[in-house]
Amino acid sequence: MTTPAPTVTVHMVASLDGFIAKPDDSIGWMDTHDTHAAGVPMGDGADVLKSIDCYVMGSHTYEHAVALSKEFGWAYGEKPVYVVSSRALQPIKPTVEICGSDLAALMTKLTQRHGNIWVVGGARVTKELFRLQLCNDIRMMVLPVLLGGGTPFFDHIGVELPLHLHKVTAYNNGLVELWYQLPR
Repeated sequence: MTTPAPTVTVHMVASLDGFIAKPDDSIGWMDTHDTHAAGVPMGDGADVLKSIDCYVMGSHTYEHAVALSKEFGWAYGEKPVYVVSSRALQPIKPTVEICGSDLAALMTKLTQRHGNIWVVGGARVTKELFRLQLCNDIRMMVLPVLLGGGTPFFDHIGVELPLHLHKVTAYNNGLVELWYQLPR
């Protein structure tokens, strides 16, 4: 029996105009109150979360996650979290590892250890992943809002990447999930 190849998924929540945070880095706009009668219920995503072996994020996303954890708890449970940073940050838990800024070396190490790797931000980390062509999937949750400015999800990645639309899901709260695969 063969072991499936590791999968690196970029997961991001963005406004319709492609921003992942407002100019002041706030993300309160992610709480949508829209409704879409033909959409499917959002669910709790427990099956998807169980399938994830580890998370990768940039330092700014980590700092947001730490701040949010004070009110809502640590969103990543007991799964390993690898933080790409050139700064000396402190891990909030034993499952958090602050890594250097060499994303290619980190991803080589992680694909030898983990089968399902989710990259959850931020813009600089995802840009480098796309540029180096180190990811297999993009799962983008598009919220029904136009921010007009802020931190862009896709910011001049410098390469053209053909994508294959794997799945589209419209939810009853107005979110749309676009799931693309990067052909190899």
